[in-house]
Amino acid sequence: MVFDFFQPLDADFFEFVQGLSSQTLGKKVVFHSETDFPNIEKASIAIIGVLESRGLGEGNYETDLTHIRQEFYSLFPGNWEAQIVDLGNIAPGNSLEDTYYVLKNAVAHLIKNKVIPIVIGGSQDLTYAMYRAYDQLEQMVNVVSVDSKFDFAKENGLPAESFLSSMIVEEPNNLFNYSNIGYQTYFNSQEEIDLIEKLYFDAYRLGEVCNNPAIAEPVFRDADLVSLDLNSVKSSDSGNFVNFIPNGFNGKEICVLSRYSGISDKVTSFGVFNHNNSKAESVLAAQVIWYFIEGFHYRSKEYPFGVKEDYLKYIVPLEEEELIFYKSDKTERWWIEIPFLSNLNNKLRRSTLLPCTYDDYVGATNQEIPERWWKAQMKNLI
Repeated sequence: MVFDFFQPLDADFFEFVQGLSSQTLGKKVVFHSETDFPNIEKASIAIIGVLESRGLGEGNYETDLTHIRQEFYSLFPGNWEAQIVDLGNIAPGNSLEDTYYVLKNAVAHLIKNKVIPIVIGGSQDLTYAMYRAYDQLEQMVNVVSVDSKFDFAKENGLPAESFLSSMIVEEPNNLFNYSNIGYQTYFNSQEEIDLIEKLYFDAYRLGEVCNNPAIAEPVFRDADLVSLDLNSVKSSDSGNFVNFIPNGFNGKEICVLSRYSGISDKVTSFGVFNHNNSKAESVLAAQVIWYFIEGFHYRSKEYPFGVKEDYLKYIVPLEEEELIFYKSDKTERWWIEIPFLSNLNNKLRRSTLLPCTYDDYVGATNQEIPERWWKAQMKNLI
């Protein structure tokens, strides 16, 4: 029932797969065909195409994912064991809301069955449908968007440019944190930048991340849903000359960020959006998806926080309190504890851990409070 509206892949695609080398991904993935639908119970990752782009405004094309699939399935897998399935495409519904409904239910069903959906679109407002899938899971959600813009609503804003506002405003309000990776200041009004600060959300400018991509790793480690806008990549690297983008991530950087998403034990859904149908851009999009799956195969099972014997505990005294850090023996990654304050009305029910960096620990030893820790504390109280 959940997948009734999914379209199978066409005969031309299967003819293409037929001609691939036996070692390529195309020979190892289970596809939705006219006669067969993949067995979800055996899968770890499910690829979903969404051909919806009305969120970009009237007159926009229907997304064509043919080139992305051809490029992706021509690649060779790493040392991968996970079963990957391709569930085919969701065609645009009678209304944008119809498409959201089908995608929302599909994503929720997959996550409940411990299958990670990789959604390929389509306009980025499809992120909203993925976010709404978590309503059925009854949990607070951390969303990370790799994007040059915040996508807050302006008056009469297009859905693709305003979906973050819908997440913040509409009930049920399950959004605990939003993080933007790679925003470009001149694409965002000062009012929007101020609002990000006021809501204690995280935002990292393009230059910050390009200078040190590793600062984004803890952000992805704490994410549930990652949404990647292909327009965050500069045209010279993406091949997107339909919408010329002079500044943005390069190909290597966007693949590093995708790998961070995949390696995060907490990420349960991933989306790649705003594909412009060009064959050139499809090459990079396919590699972005490949790196997510590569990262998935290097998950270290460190979330949720398990046996404390596997971690080194560091206590850093400050003037008015103390900060508690944990370092993994296995991966040398760092976390900082957010204490549960029983005498205050807050969203936490117990102490929890926030991913951080070694630099955060070093800063704390110099009496500098980590900004993400402070913001997390404040979010618990609002």
